[in-house]
Amino acid sequence: MDLTGKVAVVTGSGRGLGLAYATELARSGAAVVVNDVDADVAEAAVRTITDAGGSAVAEVVAVGTSEAAQALVDRAVDEFGRLDVLVNNAGILRDTTVWKMTDEQFDAVITTHLRGTFTCTRAAAIRMREQGEGGRIICVGSPTGQVGNFGQTNYAAAKAGIVGMVRTWAMELARAEITVNAIVPVAATAMTETVPFLQPYIEALETGGPLAQFGRQQLSLGTPQDAAGVVAFLASDAAAGITGQAIGIGGDRLALWSHPSEAVVELADGTGWSADAVAAVWPGTFAAAQQTVGQQFPEPPK
Repeated sequence: MDLTGKVAVVTGSGRGLGLAYATELARSGAAVVVNDVDADVAEAAVRTITDAGGSAVAEVVAVGTSEAAQALVDRAVDEFGRLDVLVNNAGILRDTTVWKMTDEQFDAVITTHLRGTFTCTRAAAIRMREQGEGGRIICVGSPTGQVGNFGQTNYAAAKAGIVGMVRTWAMELARAEITVNAIVPVAATAMTETVPFLQPYIEALETGGPLAQFGRQQLSLGTPQDAAGVVAFLASDAAAGITGQAIGIGGDRLALWSHPSEAVVELADGTGWSADAVAAVWPGTFAAAQQTVGQQFPEPPK
């Protein structure tokens, strides 16, 4: 992918997946605004990019507010003259079960992930529409937002909401030739290293073998760099016809998620559906089609 002349903002790009996205965009020729709440981390990320011959600057701000979003757009325009690509990656975790989750834990995750994606997209869309040359907006979802995950009420709500906004923005910005897509990445990062279920697979990534292959292909678990190529692709001219999609990426697995759709339909004959009527029809027509919750994986190799 040749992104020479393009300018990108990548939120939450000081480390992990965000740094991988920013590095890949820069390697493809884009100038990048790196964002993190930690100045030292942000500057280290910039050095990683510039030492490799890329172009990058840091903007240290906590994503969420309108002011933070505008600061990121302004930095791109002031430093590089334009904005072509926005990657909404910034996020935090505050995991606990619903009966233990505080208002503060819920609000913190919603503010960073959901509100931050909204405010940054709004600011970027305004600038891209003013430029009149199209643009690319790439938002980051999660398997948790697609199918749920125990202990992640706030995170699931935010990530599901992001994919919902992507579908709407794809329609609203189509006339301006701005594409809007979501990626659903999985990678071994600081966020996933603490998940007990994933520990054996993360350790196997370094040694290879059947367990590593199962992790990379069935769990989509690889390095952050494994998830970065699709971002550069979506930022490129080659993806001009792709919008409103949710694309899974991780390890050796690339996938296209479907939109929610009706699995089973039964029609009443002009009478509507009483509780008794629903109870009568449910076992034979709907029960077998009830949807699972959480990610469903095959048995790993022994």
